[in-house]
Amino acid sequence: MSTIAATRSKTYDIVYIAVFAVIMAICSWISIPTAVPFTLQTFGVFVAVGVLGGKRGTLSILVFILLGAIGVPVFAGFSGGIGVLAGTTGGYIIGFLFSALVMWAMEKLPGKKSVIQIVSMIVGLIVCYAFGTAWFMIVYSRANGAVGLATVLGWCVIPFIIPDIIKIVLAYGLSRKLRKFVA
Repeated sequence: MSTIAATRSKTYDIVYIAVFAVIMAICSWISIPTAVPFTLQTFGVFVAVGVLGGKRGTLSILVFILLGAIGVPVFAGFSGGIGVLAGTTGGYIIGFLFSALVMWAMEKLPGKKSVIQIVSMIVGLIVCYAFGTAWFMIVYSRANGAVGLATVLGWCVIPFIIPDIIKIVLAYGLSRKLRKFVA
């Protein structure tokens, strides 16, 4: 590969990573009002990794988290700052990175790519739930006293399972269509 082609490829990678970090921010700002309101953040995570692949998708999620950490209002409710990450729901945001890493690792598995991608999104979601729930329990317990796992799952996971499954299905479909346009 020539130096010009390599530079162009790196430039495209940087642009794609930045664009998908912005897409995740936009998805985090979209709140669907239901009994328990939810955002499209996880949809953005799944689309980023689904379209860009593990390496670039993970980097876009890292950029998204770092932007939020320095105070850019990229998180839900137009919030940002290290306080959001240190708060009760910060573990779910950091969990996005672990989800992406799991999805990236699963790209290497043999088998039908579509099945692997769907399974990797589900496993990534479970990893995000696990990390975020453990984080929530620690932070919440320090501020308010002990809280049980069943209670936290009832607050932070169970209401989001069906919407997140719908987001996985939509993200998979969109990723398949967009992937052919991304080098």
